[in-house]
Amino acid sequence: MKTRESGMPEEALWETFFDARRVLAALGFGSEVRSVAEFGCGYGTFTMAAAEFGAAVTALDIDPQMVDRARARAVAAGLAGVRCELRDFVEHGSGLADDGVDYVMLFNILHAAEADRMLAEARRILKPGGLVGVMHWNYDPTTPRGPSMTIRPRPQDLHHRVLNAGFDRATEIVDLPPYHYGFAVRKPALKGLAEAPNSLPALQAALLWSGISRPPLPPADPLP
Repeated sequence: MKTRESGMPEEALWETFFDARRVLAALGFGSEVRSVAEFGCGYGTFTMAAAEFGAAVTALDIDPQMVDRARARAVAAGLAGVRCELRDFVEHGSGLADDGVDYVMLFNILHAAEADRMLAEARRILKPGGLVGVMHWNYDPTTPRGPSMTIRPRPQDLHHRVLNAGFDRATEIVDLPPYHYGFAVRKPALKGLAEAPNSLPALQAALLWSGISRPPLPPADPLP
């Protein structure tokens, strides 16, 4: 299902719109991220940046030319951890396993009518405690690209919509010069407690996913 209103500009021009590594760092992406899914990879601008952090990246796009270009860039750079796939991830999902990735990139895409489906898919494939990075064009008609203002989301509206899709706040909305804003949200880490609230392994696993450091719980007193 098409999410771009128009074709992509020339690659050299597109690359001037972002500082990809700085964008990722501002959206909570670091060397601890080991697995990534990207919905709409385009020329591979952020695919490459994520892989250069050391992550394994599954990059999806509906446009075969974009997939071919992103794949070629990864091969030329010797980034063996990049897998580029032609896939309609809106209509058919990502094809990835539940609770399997550390980070999902949703960049310049959540103006689409199917945004809630993409958010649900991102939540499904994220590990508990995993992050979604969201970036979009500024709500400004003078940006050199971007969807029409009738469907372009305002920052606060998009933030609210994403949180309402079942995520927790991870960062505030940040400016991503020259033309974007963004934020990160987190999949709740305590999923296991709802399923087995009296389970010590579930509690320990949930704390591990959340990154919270806690000493081991003492053993329960034996029953008389």
